[in-house]
Amino acid sequence: MRWERLFDDLEAQVAARTRLELDAEVAERTRMERARITLGERLVGATGAALTLRLRGGTSARGSLEDSGEGWILLTETGGRQLLVMTGAILGVTGLGRPRDDTRARRFGVGSALRIISRDRRAVGVLDVDGGSAHGTIDAVGADAFDLAEHPLDSPRRPEHVHGERVIPFAAVAVITST
Repeated sequence: MRWERLFDDLEAQVAARTRLELDAEVAERTRMERARITLGERLVGATGAALTLRLRGGTSARGSLEDSGEGWILLTETGGRQLLVMTGAILGVTGLGRPRDDTRARRFGVGSALRIISRDRRAVGVLDVDGGSAHGTIDAVGADAFDLAEHPLDSPRRPEHVHGERVIPFAAVAVITST
């Protein structure tokens, strides 16, 4: 009877050690998988969530996450105004939640999103990463910058309203607002 208890005890110790090793391996694999999840993938998984973004230049943006792609996200504020936010300008995100593994970010970049805005001829406000701002209509979109015809937001883009033209690099943009 003593030998049986000794063998049972040894078997229990081996089983416990095996269970601990398996738990450690599962935990390590989980950490490795999470390490591969990008901010863009986490944002795609949070579509519909109410987010607050802390941005470069001392500003913030709040709204419901509508869409995202490579280098950008689209928020809609409570009043309906849309914000195209460059992910490079984001310093922190509140409301994102836990990562999901069943989503993938869109492959098209910010240039594609800006071309849609330009095509629609909507007036926009541009907030740069240092807190500066400009407003007008996007005339053309290049590979890494866009042309903005500056005019008052409440005036259409007509020659008599345009008071300047500015080329703005994508990297300098924090948020583009559009109604």
